[in-house]
Amino acid sequence: QVQLVESGGGLVQAGGSLRLSCAASGRTFSSSALGWFRQAPGKERERVAAINWSIRTYYADSVKDRFTISRDNAKNTVYLQMNSLKPEDTAVYYCAKGSSWSIIGPFSSWGQGTQVTVSS
Repeated sequence: QVQLVESGGGLVQAGGSLRLSCAASGRTFSSSALGWFRQAPGKERERVAAINWSIRTYYADSVKDRFTISRDNAKNTVYLQMNSLKPEDTAVYYCAKGSSWSIIGPFSSWGQGTQVTVSS
């Protein structure tokens, strides 16, 4: 069993930056894909970014060139650097561990989420 704990969310003005972190405990995840998802009120959960063990990445079109996903297997941590934030990025952000190395998914373990609010 793996536990995922996100941190780094908060309130930021449009154009600002935040860095989310997700620390994993329990089983290691070095061979698994890791992802960041978000869910805004009244909207479906959206896959934002994903990364596998070979550092192959996926980004949603809405965040390309603004967000960067990275991982540190030695620290069992995955990061999401978010730059040029927009009000539409406001959501609860979740990190997730994939069932395999595929950045497509499925993702089987989830954190509790961290709120990101971007003011205009």
